Amino acid sequence: MQFIKTGFKDLWLCEPRVFGDHRGYFFEAFNKEEFKQETGLEVEFVQQNESHSSKGVLRGLHLQQGDFAQAKFIRVLHGSVLDVVVDLRKDEPTFGKQYQVELTAENKRQLFVPRDFAHGFLVTSETATFVYSCDNFYAPEHELSLSFFDEKLGIELPLSKEELKLSRKDEEALKFDDVVKKLYG
Repeated sequence: MQFIKTGFKDLWLCEPRVFGDHRGYFFEAFNKEEFKQETGLEVEFVQQNESHSSKGVLRGLHLQQGDFAQAKFIRVLHGSVLDVVVDLRKDEPTFGKQYQVELTAENKRQLFVPRDFAHGFLVTSETATFVYSCDNFYAPEHELSLSFFDEKLGIELPLSKEELKLSRKDEEALKFDDVVKKLYG
């Protein structure tokens, strides 16, 4: 696995070594020891989630607060997404900044998102199957949604707003300043 620095502390883009032949392909998607050796981070995943969505589905930006925060290891099994994270760690120089990467079944890139980041994605293919492992259990009562559309974040999406499909929760997502107030008072 190749571990690529993103410019954000503990946020890693990972590119697996893919071995392919006439039968198909194989790659190691995650190795705890190699991950620790290369990143200096120790992580123990306790939950894995999968979603399947159609083009234009916009999920997020989601995060859980405090002791319920989650680190995530993300990849796309089918299709393509624009994956977006926002750093909400107040003491980091990247606080309030966003990072975007295209994750596809073809490029097999994976993203490790540390705790205290808001995370979301936009499906850019006709359909996409998205899987992510988490180091903490889902706790809906401790979840916040940050709006993709807050101008303060400067997130540019490759589809028009009319093409997007959002849940009610994501339509009602909070602005950055409101999320920061809930997190830090």
